Amino acid sequence: MQANLAKHWSLLQQHAERLKSQPLRDLFAADAERFSQFSVHLDDLLMDFSKEKIDQAALTALLQLAQAAQVEARRDAMVQGEKINSTEQRAVLHMALRDGIPAGVQVDGQDVLKEVAAVRGRFLDFAEAVRTGAYKTVSGQAFTDVVNIGIGGSDLGPVMVTTALAPWHDGPAVHFVSNVDGAHSVDTLKGLNPQTTLVIVASKTFTTAETMLNFSTALAWLKASLGEQAGQHVAAVSTNLAATRSYGIEDTRVFGFWDWVGGRYSVWSAIGLPVAIAVGKQAFTEFLAGAKAMDEHFRSAPLAQNLPVLFALLGIWRRNLLQYPTVALIPYDQHLARFPAYVQQLDMESNGKRVQLDGSPIQTSTGPVIWGEPGTNAQHSFFQLIHQGSEVIPVDFLAAANPSSQSEFADLELHHETLLTNVLAQAQALAFGRDAEAVRVDLQAAGLSAVQIEALVTHRTFPGDRPSTLMLYRQLTPYTLGRLVALFEHKVFVQGVIWGVNSYDQWGVELGKKLANVLAPALHDRTVPAGVDASTAGLLQHIHALRA
Repeated sequence: MQANLAKHWSLLQQHAERLKSQPLRDLFAADAERFSQFSVHLDDLLMDFSKEKIDQAALTALLQLAQAAQVEARRDAMVQGEKINSTEQRAVLHMALRDGIPAGVQVDGQDVLKEVAAVRGRFLDFAEAVRTGAYKTVSGQAFTDVVNIGIGGSDLGPVMVTTALAPWHDGPAVHFVSNVDGAHSVDTLKGLNPQTTLVIVASKTFTTAETMLNFSTALAWLKASLGEQAGQHVAAVSTNLAATRSYGIEDTRVFGFWDWVGGRYSVWSAIGLPVAIAVGKQAFTEFLAGAKAMDEHFRSAPLAQNLPVLFALLGIWRRNLLQYPTVALIPYDQHLARFPAYVQQLDMESNGKRVQLDGSPIQTSTGPVIWGEPGTNAQHSFFQLIHQGSEVIPVDFLAAANPSSQSEFADLELHHETLLTNVLAQAQALAFGRDAEAVRVDLQAAGLSAVQIEALVTHRTFPGDRPSTLMLYRQLTPYTLGRLVALFEHKVFVQGVIWGVNSYDQWGVELGKKLANVLAPALHDRTVPAGVDASTAGLLQHIHALRA
């Protein structure tokens, strides 16, 4: 922990020890206004954290911690384009991609918003050309399918947003390839027609190993049908024009982005091209507008009413004071099925760090393990562990008051009311549980004998006192989705500031890449490199034998 924050951490530890022995049931019984005191909203987006193990004194101490960590000053430095990514000497300006920073901010002498507007205009115009058929196939047809090839942020963001905005799809069908496992490419391409398929390659340097191998497979597939004209069926999101030209991709179909945009924060940029093709310029612009609204709230709202700040502080409280190492992220919204995976990268790649900005070891736990699946499926999968397991697992719920889909054959209101009933019930059950006496009453009503009842009571008792936060919004629209994603982005930033880590580098992914390059010749030549460890040597030998 940073030394100058020690007194704040000490006070918070005292509050945590006090609250650990106070059940949520008692906290609610003691305060009839608990919901109003521990919920905050931005327009229709409500964050209810009244079911967290927290009270006003602890929340005040958390806000004081944020002030002492200079969250506001660090936020302002980020917004003004200062190079807060200190290990790479880069600014951090993903907010600029949705016009969420003030006009006039410059990085290395370049006006950021003007550059963003120019590239945005180009890739949105191209998306519309593909959608309308103005940009045609080599045979003069309209494209029916688009395959986006990328990995990490170049895949998770577009996949998540495209899935979330399925009700707005009115363009070509969009598909995604990310895994270097050839099955992903083959299974995606085999059902498509190369004569009407556009391939988008998303790699800033055009050297990402997995992406380039997957592209080589897709390009061979295109060439088998289109010959040397295959390049006309390819667009790229890259800054390496020399490389893209070598593949026959005209500069008009290449869209760049900047060093001040991390991959996991890039869906707002040209990386979002497949999203724009699927849903169109208007919906994509509304997606950006939602994020901008959250940016403006984050930049201007007092800490005590600031959704991202409060969300981040609740995470600090859970992770560092109550010692919960994991968070279940459960969207009760099928269109957000890929949201937990997206947030996994956003959070765990950003704050999965063990040293502070000055390189010294951090003295506390950092990023929690984020995981989850959509409700209600999750209830029939792992909620048993969350309700009655030996460890407490906090839950972040997301839910819309209204469905985003429309149908002529399904009673979507009934479906959605059932969905909402479940999310409310799960949050209630986690917080308040069911004690032994209530279980006995139920079993007596069922006609069981006293002996049978006592044999079952402990198995059917729910301890409760398991914290959760619920995000509730009117409907999942492009605008709402933009707000939600930006909310999680800013939460990660605030937590990184408090932990004193660099949330915007990711050196942890580099070592495995380097070792893979060393091992590649051994697999190709079926050899075992000299000096390799015994385990890897044994595994290589077994692989060679199995491939013989």
